[in-house]
Order: sequence, then C-alpha cells, then structure tokens
Amino acid sequence: MTHNPPFSFFTLTLFIPVSPLHNSLPQFRIVHIISVPSVPDNNVTFPLVTLATRPEGGATPEEAGSLAGNGSACKRGEVRQSEVRMEKVVNCFCKQPDAVARLVCFPWAGGGSIHYARWGKIFNSSIEVYSVKLPGREARAKEPYAVEIHEIVNEVTHALLPQLKEKPFAFFGHSFGALTSFATAEYLKRVYGLEPAHLFVSGCSAPHSIARTSSQKTSELPDKEFLEWMTTVGGTPPEILGNPEVVNLFLPVLKADLRVVENYSYLKPPSSVLSCAITAFDGTEDVPHDVDAWKELTSGEFTKQMLPGSHFYLKDPQNEAHLVKYITKCLETTEIDYI
Repeated sequence: MTHNPPFSFFTLTLFIPVSPLHNSLPQFRIVHIISVPSVPDNNVTFPLVTLATRPEGGATPEEAGSLAGNGSACKRGEVRQSEVRMEKVVNCFCKQPDAVARLVCFPWAGGGSIHYARWGKIFNSSIEVYSVKLPGREARAKEPYAVEIHEIVNEVTHALLPQLKEKPFAFFGHSFGALTSFATAEYLKRVYGLEPAHLFVSGCSAPHSIARTSSQKTSELPDKEFLEWMTTVGGTPPEILGNPEVVNLFLPVLKADLRVVENYSYLKPPSSVLSCAITAFDGTEDVPHDVDAWKELTSGEFTKQMLPGSHFYLKDPQNEAHLVKYITKCLETTEIDYI
C-alpha cells in the first residue's frame, strides 16, 4: 500500500498482558511498531507497520525467568491447540488409546463424517477410527468449500500429523474419498517420509487412469440434468434422491466436491510413489472403474476385491461386515510387521 503523505520515523514499545483466559499460552511482547515513509523516487514502498514479537537474540532477560516458569504451561497450550485442530477436522466416536493402529476415513462426494465415525463402534478396540470432516458441511457448514484437492490434503495433514507419527495408520476412501486419501498419502510420503501401513480405496479409478478423463464438467450441469446424471451413474444414495428438500441441501456440497475432482489432474508417475499395500474394492454392479491401475502407484502388495452391489455397495450390512473384518485383519497383521 502506498501512502502519499510523508511519515516520520518513530518507535513504540508495547507490553501486551496475557488474558486470564489464555494463561496457558506463552507471554509475548510486541517489541517495536515502526512506521516509515514510502520512497517513490526509488520505486520502493515500505510497509506502514512492522511488528516483531522477539528481539533477534531471543527472549529479553526480564522475560527469561517468566518463560522458564511457564514451560509446562506452553506445552499444555500447544497440545490443546493440536487437539482443537484435530477436533475440527476429525470425528472420532470411540477413543481407543491402546489401539494398535488408526484408520483414517475420507468421505465420498457430498458426504459427511458420521457414516465412518460409526465404524468406531463396529471395529474392535485394536483399531481407532478417525472420520474426516470437510468444510461446508456438518459443524463446518459455514466454511467455504474446498476448491482444490491440495486444500484438503494440507488441512488433514496439519491436523493429524502428530497422531500419524504415534503409531501405524491406514487410510480408507470411497469414490471421491479414494482420491483425497491417495493425495494425502502421497503428500505425507513425499514431504514427511510417512505413509500409511495400508491404503484402502473403493469405487474409484486410479487418479492417473485415462478412465477419469472426461470432456464434460458435470459439476456445471443445471440441477435437473445433474440429478439425472447422478441417477444414471448411481453416485447418490437413494435416500437423498427421494427427498426434494434434502436434495436442495445436498446438491451444492456434492457439486463442490465434484469440482475438486474435476480440478485434480495426476499424471502416471515414472515409478511407484508408495510402498505400502493397496487394496481396491468395487461394486460388481457399479459403473466400470479402472481399479487395476492402482497397483501402478505402489511397490507394495496390491489386492482387488469385487463385492456385490452398486456404487454404495459398502452400505450393505454384509459388505460392511466384510470390509471391517478384512481391514482389521490387515492392520493387526501390519502391527506384527512393525514390531
């Protein structure tokens, strides 16, 4: 921002007292507020205000004793901030502190966190289930939708990174969730050297598959045509399509998630980007998906399973029971491998 009137230099030191409501947080002092003039002749513009929360050498002598005494309080504050971030992004119905592994589940397009959070009551105590909550729905309904997949990846990673470092974990994602779970897994491996013990994907072609390419952007269709298309591909739970009021609430969320899918482009990598096992599930009556292409993304074991049903085959109680049993066996075996 350019300011035409000249400003004189001044330095102001402010001490900001810590509120009693935030006494677990570290005490900070704003050391300098500096206002400087712009220099139009040299085409250089300085910011109006510069803030520094610490002298370059660290804490001042008078602060050192206070900070030393507040070390444990600072730590508690950091832990609480981490918990708040996780609670915003993750739904966990059943805490299992002694679980051997965690299963992080990513919702399908337009979906919430409740379906998978309920899995926490179905799995035994060896598996703790985290269900991802995306912006624009449930308690986060007032937040803007994600536009690009990296927004989801960054948020989930930032919220869960401490927990993912604690013990083995796996990802499960159906349809849209298969893509977001893979993108998160790939990012974790590339940036942090972490990867799931197992990646379970469902009802979706691999991200680099030519089967994903389409000249039509379905998210831009008028609502009536969009619903007809969704009915054709079986991509919407029937209980939603049968209720006009629910449809009106559901469509904006669904279209927003499909827009993320349409914006997501992933080229076939020259070599495997993961080393974990991948299991790809699909419904026998669903529209064809290129699930075999998932094996090209890992140097680990690849398994394909076809279960009876259409796109939402996983809602069938027998299929759900099969998924829970299979995932539990994989993760309990993985724990033995880790030991």
